[in-house]
Amino acid sequence: MAATAACKRGVLLGSNSGFCFSNLRKGFNASSILDPICLEPHSLGLSAFSSSSARFNGFYDRQISQLVKSNGSRAFLVDTLALVRRLEAQGVPTKQAEAITACITEVLNDSLENVAQSFVSKAEMQRTEMVQESNLSKFKSQVQSSQEHHFSLLQRETEKLRSDIEKMRSELRYEIDKVTAGQRLDLNLERGRIRDELANQNAETSNLTNKLDREIHTLRAGLEAAKYDVIKYCIGTLVSISAVGLAVLRILM
Repeated sequence: MAATAACKRGVLLGSNSGFCFSNLRKGFNASSILDPICLEPHSLGLSAFSSSSARFNGFYDRQISQLVKSNGSRAFLVDTLALVRRLEAQGVPTKQAEAITACITEVLNDSLENVAQSFVSKAEMQRTEMVQESNLSKFKSQVQSSQEHHFSLLQRETEKLRSDIEKMRSELRYEIDKVTAGQRLDLNLERGRIRDELANQNAETSNLTNKLDREIHTLRAGLEAAKYDVIKYCIGTLVSISAVGLAVLRILM
């Protein structure tokens, strides 16, 4: 009965020991495993464990019992021999003490296995961090190379656009100069044609003016000649009338 009760208490101890084994990811030692919180006196019903942390200061100088079944990959830091001796000191038979110790160590071993399966090891964490760092560095290098590639493409496109703009500007300047030169030539030709027309009109006007002057002078000369003829005819008429009148007067007298 005592062995059965001790096994049940050992199972309770294994269920309560999950709090202590949560520190395995940070590394564990003998004092953390054998802490009074993990091996509480009321859970085992043993008053001898009230000062267990003070008595296990020389734990590394003791010999580990053969009751522990090591899996070959983890050292199980429990002094089962001292535990058996203390149980025997409390009046527990040797077989029952060994059975209780075996149950406790088995529960602790199962708890360690559960904790090991639930949490990753430091090496795996470091390996994961290294993989993540390598992936991050690879991603950074890829992003940097992509940025450089896109920047180079953008520069080439910018240079191409700049060259196209310069080409279009030169072509536009050439067309503007060509149109300006054509318009200037047409304007000069039109100006010369207008100048020639004005010169011709001036010449014609001069000819007409000279012709009018000549006609006026001719008319004036004709008028003067006609006036002289009229005066001459008038004088001849008056003279004739006077002569006739004198002749009539002579006849009458």
